[in-house]
Amino acid sequence: MIRLGLCCMFHDEPIRFRQTTATALKKTSRREQIQNLSSICLANVLSLSEALEWVIAHEVGAFRVLSPLFPRMTHPDVGYQLNELPDYKALMAQCEKIRTRRQESNIRLSLHPDQFNVLSSPHSEVVKNTIRELEYQGLLAELIGANIINIHGGGVYCDKVLALGRLKDNFALLSARVQTRLTLENDDRSYSPADLIPVCNDMGIPFVYDVHHHRCLPDGLSIKNATTECVRCWDKAGREPLFHISSALNGYGSSKPRPHSDYINANDFPLEWLGLDATVEVEAKAKELAVLKLKKDLNILAKNQH
Repeated sequence: MIRLGLCCMFHDEPIRFRQTTATALKKTSRREQIQNLSSICLANVLSLSEALEWVIAHEVGAFRVLSPLFPRMTHPDVGYQLNELPDYKALMAQCEKIRTRRQESNIRLSLHPDQFNVLSSPHSEVVKNTIRELEYQGLLAELIGANIINIHGGGVYCDKVLALGRLKDNFALLSARVQTRLTLENDDRSYSPADLIPVCNDMGIPFVYDVHHHRCLPDGLSIKNATTECVRCWDKAGREPLFHISSALNGYGSSKPRPHSDYINANDFPLEWLGLDATVEVEAKAKELAVLKLKKDLNILAKNQH
């Protein structure tokens, strides 16, 4: 069965995640920084618990967790370790509750680090920062029971083969807890499914198929073929496939098909995905409203198929 996934935030529900900037933190003493960060981190894990309860109650099978759940943790000037925070014990206790609740309800949690995380970069400083950030994601994933850290291929830097070679080399520098969770997703500008599927097979990591990106950056592979290859990657890893769905705000025939629509047009949902045991994360601006609408639409689609 298809399980739908809600991405990071809510539209109408009063569940919010707090953030802060390095600039704001630098205006205060280190003691105040740590106190403020501790309060934000604790508030965020409590919000994550609420989010988990919402997806369970609405029979939504997955939730993508906001990457900076612990804000600015890897920042060179205001970064911190969790055990420095006054609320450390409460934080750990809440994370344990989330892990337990996730496991007993079979909800799938994932992380999707920001675009500045680029393992294929030719610049050593970028790679160093990426590894530091991905290790933070690995720690966060372990604490809350997330099993996916999904990234894009990054830049092409004039040579896709060399760039993807660097990505493979830098993958080896990551800890086991990151390597076992890392997945690669096709994007809408640089790397298509045809580019990344062989790399994923080579590296022994799963491929996350974003059908919207594929429609924006076609590569000769059909949706059916890309889906088959994606499922094969996940099967090799003994895990449930993960797809992303969006609809184009301006339509796929427009000169600007990339921006996401508020809701998913049911006609954009690949028929090849119906009946699969898979997770489909819904990337739409209306957030939980879009997920609930798509859930209804898919029930109608499934009935029509029979």
